[in-house]
Amino acid sequence: MLNYLISNTMNRRIEKGIKEVDAATAYEKIKNGAILMDVREWEEIDQVAFGVANTLVMPISEFGARLDEIPRDVEVIVGCRSGSRSYQVTWFLTEQNYSNVINLKNGIISWAQSGLPVKVREAAK
Repeated sequence: MLNYLISNTMNRRIEKGIKEVDAATAYEKIKNGAILMDVREWEEIDQVAFGVANTLVMPISEFGARLDEIPRDVEVIVGCRSGSRSYQVTWFLTEQNYSNVINLKNGIISWAQSGLPVKVREAAK
């Protein structure tokens, strides 16, 4: 699944009208009922996580087996570390006729830089 996503996304990036939002817009959408789907791996999320309640954690390594968990009736903002994996997932879902998916541009990096809420694991003392 991952190889399929990577190889095909780059070829079709220009062809598809993938929706994208910046961090501030994503945060407003989430406050108004959208879901944030974090596709980073568990180890990354354990280090720093998006600090919002409406989060569906679905690492890209588990993505293929969990497609049925992605709602079609609410807006889903797909996020990762820098926006690359989330773009791939957004593209794939768009190809699967999900009309409600939006990529979070520049991922949790821009989210944190914008001062939006994050949960950071405390260092061992």
